[in-house]
Amino acid sequence: MKRFFKSLLAKYILIILIAIFLIQAAYFAFIFVFFNLVDDSNTPEAGQGTQDTYDEIEEKWHQEAGQVVSADDAADLFAEWQETYPTASMFRVDGDGVLDVQRNVQENLPDRWDITYTVQFLKNHYEHDPFTVVAFTGENENDGFVVFQLPREVMQTNAQQLFNQYSWAAIILTIVVVFLFIFLSLWFFKRIRKRLVHLQEAMEIRDTDGLPILIEEKKQDEIGDLEKSFNRMVRELRGSRAREQEEEQLRKELIANLSHDLRTPLTKINAQAYTLQKMDLPEEAKRSLRLTSASIEDVDKLIENLLSYTLLMASKYKKELKEVDMPRFLRQYLAAWYPVFEKEEFEVDVNIEGFEENTWEIDALWFSRILDNLLQNVLRHAADGQYFAVRTETTEQYDAIVIADKGRGMQTGTKQKGEGIGLSIVDMMVKGMDLDWEIDSTEQGTVIRIMKVKRTGV
Repeated sequence: MKRFFKSLLAKYILIILIAIFLIQAAYFAFIFVFFNLVDDSNTPEAGQGTQDTYDEIEEKWHQEAGQVVSADDAADLFAEWQETYPTASMFRVDGDGVLDVQRNVQENLPDRWDITYTVQFLKNHYEHDPFTVVAFTGENENDGFVVFQLPREVMQTNAQQLFNQYSWAAIILTIVVVFLFIFLSLWFFKRIRKRLVHLQEAMEIRDTDGLPILIEEKKQDEIGDLEKSFNRMVRELRGSRAREQEEEQLRKELIANLSHDLRTPLTKINAQAYTLQKMDLPEEAKRSLRLTSASIEDVDKLIENLLSYTLLMASKYKKELKEVDMPRFLRQYLAAWYPVFEKEEFEVDVNIEGFEENTWEIDALWFSRILDNLLQNVLRHAADGQYFAVRTETTEQYDAIVIADKGRGMQTGTKQKGEGIGLSIVDMMVKGMDLDWEIDSTEQGTVIRIMKVKRTGV
């Protein structure tokens, strides 16, 4: 129950109850003030008259009108009733249709009345305001008649008169309360929205480690529970990331140690194989030793690639960027590889021209390692094509070094002798020097571009 009172539902129910209470309180205040405290001494019939009903007034008027014989009797009757009903209008029409006595008459009346006008007068005033009573005088209907007219508002109680006079206040009060309820509701939902937007922004913000950041837990309601759940998720993610990093570090150290430990015995084995090749052995044995040495070199390269990959992943592979004349660097580098491709009977096509900007900011050792891996892949998967080309390429968007062959393509055969990890090393080193690259390998050959994207000024 305690938790319910802290919930958003309870708060909104409270707002509704407050609005209902305010409406009731406003009406009670209206009734109390205007029916009990308002001074009604200036009302037309304050402290005067009777509270007779319309039927009682009509009956009494008929009784007293029957005693009127002359104009003086009518004047006395009008004076008596004027004391009780100061706002009433009264007049007498004698038997000849002449208007002879009148008191407080508000409308223009003709001096002579005929039957037509009399009927029209009765029709116009029946059940209308003012309240009108017509009574014959004397004992004979030919003696004339007297008319009594009283504004209907005079017959209203003080409460009715006050309500008619001040009903606008009740309407305004109701409107004020309704707008107050709307304002409180909007304020309530605006605060909810603000907290939800803050939570959404916190979910999108990332710390330096790429994980969301903790947020402040403000209230113990539904959104507060959501904030707690979010913070709990962030803590679990951070704990999981920490464990993952520890395991990754252990794995990298293990790979580095194993790589170092494996290369030592491989070097010894290779040395022994080289010694045996110098001995006078059968040709079949020498061929086996040459194959063994080649396998040992392949394993050594795989271990070297594995160690390099591990160091790159751990950001421990030393990098030193310097400005290098790229066309000159390429010519010197390819000169060392030319005999290798010549020995394998490759057709070599080298076309290195200058760029608009020949200087590239690179690490020469890293770039040499990139080219080593790519050219070794050419030897491995393009031997059947017997073709190898290196050229430079310039477009409006980039300057590029293009390496092409006419092999069956890397995607058509199996990834052999560490080709996959070698390309992963190429990818990390290229991007580590703020360069870009792309590879297009089909059954007709493979084309690789290492690109320096041109920076366009604003």
